[in-house]
Order: sequence, then C-alpha cells, then structure tokens
Amino acid sequence: MFTRIGLFLLTNLAVLILAGIVMSVLGVNPSQMSGLLVMAAIFGFGGSIISLLLSKFMAKRGTGAVVITEPRNPTERWLLDTVARQAKAAGIGMPEVAVYDGPEINAFATGANRNNALVAVSTGLLHNMSEEEAEAVLGHEISHVANGDMITMALLQGVLNTFVIVLARVVGGIIDSALSGNRDSGRGFAYYIIVFVLEMVFGLFATMIAMWFSRRREFRADAGGASLAGRQKMIAALERLKLNHGQSTLPTQIAAFGIAGATAKKLFLSHPPLEERIAALRSSTVA
Repeated sequence: MFTRIGLFLLTNLAVLILAGIVMSVLGVNPSQMSGLLVMAAIFGFGGSIISLLLSKFMAKRGTGAVVITEPRNPTERWLLDTVARQAKAAGIGMPEVAVYDGPEINAFATGANRNNALVAVSTGLLHNMSEEEAEAVLGHEISHVANGDMITMALLQGVLNTFVIVLARVVGGIIDSALSGNRDSGRGFAYYIIVFVLEMVFGLFATMIAMWFSRRREFRADAGGASLAGRQKMIAALERLKLNHGQSTLPTQIAAFGIAGATAKKLFLSHPPLEERIAALRSSTVA
C-alpha cells in the first residue's frame, strides 16, 4: 500500500513540476504559478481524499446497506464465514459485511483502509446466485480490497483533478490573452468562461483515463476471485451477471466498485464487457 501511495504522490509531484516547466516556457508569472500549483493540488486531491475517507459511511447511506453484526439466518452466517476465510487468505483484516436491498445481482467493496473495509452484497445477488457463484463474487470484492484499489483510484483521481485544474487555467490564460490582443487588463469574464469550458473538456479526458484504470483493475479482481474461489466459479458468476443486463442501482460514487458496471460508451465504462472478462479468465492459468 505504501509503495502505491508513494508512487502516486511522486506522479502528482512530477505532474506539478511538468506543469511548472510548461508555464515557465510560456512566460507565466512564477508567483502566480506557485499559487496555482498549490491551489490545484489542494482542490485536486481534497475532494478525492475526503471521498475516500467517507466512502464507507456514504456507501451505507447511499445503498441503505445493513452491516451484519450478529447473523440472523444461515445465509448471513455463510456470508460472514466466507468473507472471513477469504480475507485471511488474502492477508487483510476482516471487512464489515453488509446486505443492501436491490433487485440487481451486484456487490461492492469500499473503504480507505484495506484492514477496515466494507464488503456489501445485494439481496438480488443472494436470491439469484448459487453459493459457489456468490463465493466467487465475494472473492472478487476481497481482491479489490487486498489490491488497494480504492486507495489507488482516489490518488489517481487526485492526480487527474490537479492536472485538469492547472492545464485549464494555463491554456485559458493563453487563449484569453490572444483574444484580448495581449493587453494586460486583468482577467475578464471571458477568461472564466473559457476555463470552465476547458475544465469540462479536459475533465472528459481525465474520466477516460480513470475508467481505463478501473477496467484494468476489474481483470485483476476477477483473477483474484478465481484464485480465492476457483476459476470455474468466477466464470459461472460472470455468466450469471449477464442476467443483469448492465443495470445497477448503486450510487454513482461507488458504482465503479461494484462487480457489474452500468451500460455506457466503452471509453467511459468502469467495467470491461462481461464477455472480455470471461475470455480473460478462460485463457488464464488460474485453476
């Protein structure tokens, strides 16, 4: 985890340094540049870090998930025992286990700490999957936690947010100066409109990058689920998910952490198509 955090902090530092060099080459005032970099880092990372720290609370509130403290039936006992066994095998602390009311076949994992995470499953999953299929889904979510995917995603989003904020203002300043004939008359209303539009455009590209990473981590989590529960169980679980038809009632902020993603254009998908995930598992060497 610490290696991953260090890597992304260094990546963000490199982005800020690169942005600073670009601004210097373009003749941006150094005093303004340093303030912009600090502001961008604060706003870029602030939202993603706060979202990460509040992720468990928001997930419970957003889905109405009820944490199992004392199992009330054999199904809840099985859920706790299965998660405990897989968490031990993955080398992480026992997550909270919850169930939320939803007709879709889905599950998600979230939390800022791999030793204090949350794994939740829908009632639709419990009603429509066999124990073997559900075991594979739980293994998939435990693998997300063990891989530190929630932390990595938050840090990546912070890097992308920072880059968008800096780049939009640098390019916006250049365009505004060109439109005003390079007259030093301060920033007018047009500058803020330009920056707003550029943030939307650059934000779309940033989202594409974040979703590309999200898709890659799904393949890793599938492989992890196959390792914990068995490849055939993981394939069977993904085949069962086809009945979902891409529908999800998960809130947007945690949909990327569910096992079944929503239908969208491929560049903006948080999950790869199920066919690609199944094909990847079938070609793997995991038993």
